[in-house]
This record gives sequence, structure tokens and C-alpha cells, in this order.
Amino acid sequence: MSALLLAIALLQGPNTLTPDEAQQGWKLLFDGKTTQGWHNFKSKTVGPGWKVEDGILTSVDPATAGDIVTDEKFQWFELSLEFRLTKRGNSGVLFRVTDEGEQTWHSGPEIQIYDHVGDAPAEKTGWLYQLYSSPVDAARPPGDWNHLRLLVSPEKCRTHLNGTLYYEFVIDSPEFWKRVEESKFVRYPMFAKSKVGSIGIQGDHGVVSFRNVKIRPIQ
Repeated sequence: MSALLLAIALLQGPNTLTPDEAQQGWKLLFDGKTTQGWHNFKSKTVGPGWKVEDGILTSVDPATAGDIVTDEKFQWFELSLEFRLTKRGNSGVLFRVTDEGEQTWHSGPEIQIYDHVGDAPAEKTGWLYQLYSSPVDAARPPGDWNHLRLLVSPEKCRTHLNGTLYYEFVIDSPEFWKRVEESKFVRYPMFAKSKVGSIGIQGDHGVVSFRNVKIRPIQ
């Protein structure tokens, strides 16, 4: 399914849905023209460091961009997006983010996006930060577009990067919480505790671009 979504994204125009996607319940989180549907964490607006140009959303100035989150909140879903790093770029995609805590990652688990080449050890692109990693590295170099797919469902959660399955986990399982207890997130009492929350994108670590951001809520 991940490879099929990637092929579809390459064939169709950016920031659009195919008739099949619309029928399956997919919807765009980024319209390719504005930041409508997003706001900065604990704010009502989007910082000037985020720019939309040529159908691409970019944190052009990390100092004034900040983390953004969706107005809408989700529990179970399938998320698909493309991202492009600059050299040494650093960002992340978070889910179930709430306003509790001082940062988005105090509540929402984060999928790392990072030009990790040259850093050892490092949390690599596609890893669920400090919780789940992958023995393979399917990340493309800075300047190339990558496709990220995240499934968060009651039965199992999965992360794919560029069509490659990175890991699976069951959120709220004893094994999941054991990993949390062994990470820095044990210090944050609301981490991964909410059953529903926003999708978040980090914008304060580097210049990173996004497009084709879409989601399919799961009932």
C-alpha cells in the first residue's frame, strides 16, 4: 500500500486527491496555497517563518517559524506526506499533540526528520524519537523529496519511509510504555497519554519543506 501511495503521489499533481483517495476518505491537510487549517503551538496564527510558495510549505526562518499543529484533532488515522531537507536540516512530524506541556513533543510522539549523515550515533529520519528505530536507512539525501507514511490504528501502528517499512508498534501497550519509561519522555506526564490530538510539524530546527500532506481518519 505504501509503494502504491508513493506511485500515485508521483503521477498526480501536488496537493491534490485522486477520485479514489477522496472516496476512501482521504483529505488534504495542506492546500498548497495557504496555511489554512494550521496554527503555531499554543497560538491562533502561523509565524512568519513559514512560507508557502509553488505549492510547498517551508520553514524558511526557523527563528520565527516555530512548531505548527493542525486545527483538527485525530485519534486513529493514516497520514501521508512528502518532505525535503536542506543540508543538516532537522524537523519532525508529531501526532496526538495537545496544549499540555511547554513543547509539542511533551505530549506528541515524534517521527524524526534529520540529515543525520556524519552523526554517530544519531536519531535517524523515520525513527520514532527515542522509542523505535529501523535497521535499514531508506532516507534520501538533502534536496530530494522523501515520502513518509504513518498508520496509527488500534491494532497496530506502522511507519514507512519511501516505501520501506521501518517498524511496527502497538500504542498504549505494555511494551510501548516500557520504552517510554526508558526514554527522556518519562519526565513528561502527558506524553502519549491523550487519545486524540493534532498533527504537528517542527519548524524551529532548520529549513525543511513539505507538500502532499494528507490524512485518512479511521473510524
